[in-house]
Amino acid sequence: MTTYKEAGVDIEKKNVLLKKIKEHIKGTHDTRVISSETLFKGLVVSAAELKKYEEPVLAFNTDGVGTKTLLAAELDRWEGVGEDIVNHCINDILTMGAKPICFSDYIASSKLNDAVIERIVKSASNCCRENGIIFVGGETAEMPDVYHDRAVDVVGFILGAAEKKEMIDGRRIKEGDALIGIASTGLHSNGYSLVRKLIKDGKLSLTAEAAEMLMKPHRNYLKTTTAVMEKHRIKGIAHITGGSFRKNLPRILPKGLGAELDRKSWKPLPIFEIIRKKGDIATDEMHNTFNMGIGYVYAVGKDDAAGALQQLRQLGEKAYVIGKVIRGSGVNYVD
Repeated sequence: MTTYKEAGVDIEKKNVLLKKIKEHIKGTHDTRVISSETLFKGLVVSAAELKKYEEPVLAFNTDGVGTKTLLAAELDRWEGVGEDIVNHCINDILTMGAKPICFSDYIASSKLNDAVIERIVKSASNCCRENGIIFVGGETAEMPDVYHDRAVDVVGFILGAAEKKEMIDGRRIKEGDALIGIASTGLHSNGYSLVRKLIKDGKLSLTAEAAEMLMKPHRNYLKTTTAVMEKHRIKGIAHITGGSFRKNLPRILPKGLGAELDRKSWKPLPIFEIIRKKGDIATDEMHNTFNMGIGYVYAVGKDDAAGALQQLRQLGEKAYVIGKVIRGSGVNYVD
């Protein structure tokens, strides 16, 4: 008699794993959690905190860690992967001025590896707890033939809220506004397909130093942005992810406006120079693929730029005026 386990899905093993990771997830729960034992696997969370808003709006987002997980598998460096996805999702809804409330995940692979999945969930749980987010759990799927043996797909879902009148939507951005860039920790969660090609082609070696730089977790800008919003009007925020500046900056600019960036206004992190040299990659291609050391960009009024920059530096951020809003479209670079 053929069994589900023989087909590649081990339900009992999954149940053991879920018991292991449950304690990590419960560590993020607080008085907002009404029930963690529902009929299925969902979590009932109080919406009472929405009462502090005059007119609350909800922000939703989903994203994935992408092919960085393949490098994590090769290096056996999973501790930061959960942090990657939580922070990526935080940053995405924060561009609208929304603060996170709940997070859920989806982890799928060909065959469950208890140790790997527990490390990812522990990382995500720690990140949620540090940022006051309830981790409501998620889904762990074992899907032979859909994923190859080493692949682990890590996806996150986040819910946040904002005051409607304080939402950041870019509509107030105008010509002459300053663009302030805030430092990233590295590649964050983007550009790893190109990095892996360089490794495959023998152009980039995974030395201990390179591995350390490549696997730096994707950081978030929640505390910094919340503090700056209290003192300065941030007209627009761009999260510099896939497609880098050329894709993400135009998303926040009103029609008829573009961005002019001065590439000499900040110094890229060393890992980007290593990638550029080893891969013989053109400067424009680098800036259109990677964040080049700038993970978040604020659009602020020209007269407000100095004050916002000063506050960012007082908060311990490496921040720079990297350009301005101009008439036109797209992103233009000045060297």
